[in-house]
Amino acid sequence: MVEGAPRPSTVCPLMDPALARVLIVDDRPANVHLLTEILRAAGFRHLLGSAQPSRALALAHAYQPDIVLLDLHMPEMDGFAVLAAVREALPDQEILPVVVLTADHAPETRQRALASGAQDFLAKPLDAVEVVLRIRNLLQTRALHLALRGEKRRLEERVRERTRELEEAQGEILERLAQAAELHDDETGLHTRRVGEAAARLAASLGLPPPLVELIRRTAPLHDVGKIGVPDEVLRKPGPLTAAERAVMQQHTVVGARILAGGRAEAVRMAEQIALSHHERWDGTGYPHGLAGEDIPLPARVVAVADVFDALVHDRPSRRAWPAERALEELRAQAGTHFDPRVVEALGRCLEVAPPAA
Repeated sequence: MVEGAPRPSTVCPLMDPALARVLIVDDRPANVHLLTEILRAAGFRHLLGSAQPSRALALAHAYQPDIVLLDLHMPEMDGFAVLAAVREALPDQEILPVVVLTADHAPETRQRALASGAQDFLAKPLDAVEVVLRIRNLLQTRALHLALRGEKRRLEERVRERTRELEEAQGEILERLAQAAELHDDETGLHTRRVGEAAARLAASLGLPPPLVELIRRTAPLHDVGKIGVPDEVLRKPGPLTAAERAVMQQHTVVGARILAGGRAEAVRMAEQIALSHHERWDGTGYPHGLAGEDIPLPARVVAVADVFDALVHDRPSRRAWPAERALEELRAQAGTHFDPRVVEALGRCLEVAPPAA
């Protein structure tokens, strides 16, 4: 009465009845035996029968059937209870067909069974031809559902893979653009990378969600991309800038935002936001638009702290690097005027954990 074997690996196994797993639950052993013989004669080979409805759920878990033949009127636990338990316990088996076996032809019984999740009925006394045809039809439908689900998963994986490829390509392009701008100003080209890593640590310390932290890490290096449009005689001038030269230098925020404007990707949009606003000041005296406080986008506020701190702790043409403690003191002195106090506090926490990168 009990037959089973490991399911072979195949794309659509249920087209062949010999590969389908059938679970039969009927409190009368004679009915289980009859159905087993009918199905075996029709080419079914994996048949599991039980006359104990209380075991149906455990059997369904262990056997993973492709179709369930379920008697409605059974002692201790009727077919409705078994059906509800199976549906609740196997939510991913939404396409598992259940065929109700019943001699009760009352419309309300059929309606209740259908409402409970049954797909079809087999009327007692059973007709062998009808049994086989109905089961084969339901298995064919299940096979098609499984094939469609498998194809959907393959397509979703291809989309995910393609998305990863596009994100990697986009990240590489953004990185190279940031390097191009940095080499115009810093021959080592390391400042932009350090700002990206520092900005990510600050964002994490502020409790921002990991996807946003990663986005800031990728886009912060583009904060000075607009320096591509600043003349070398201004950008590399060793002494103080004149008022006119400062005005030219300040335009790098607008130029950077213009370079990145109109992007559809989230990373490009955030990079545009950072490029435009990372020189705004908490007290509203920054540029280019004089934004103040929380009107300044948070990623730009984070990058502002990371940018200035990195500049202070590394050698520049006009001065030697400061110790991290002195640089932190300087930023704390400007918290509430130049910088967002919360971001400066986050910098202090980060320095307690790890020193700045060389």
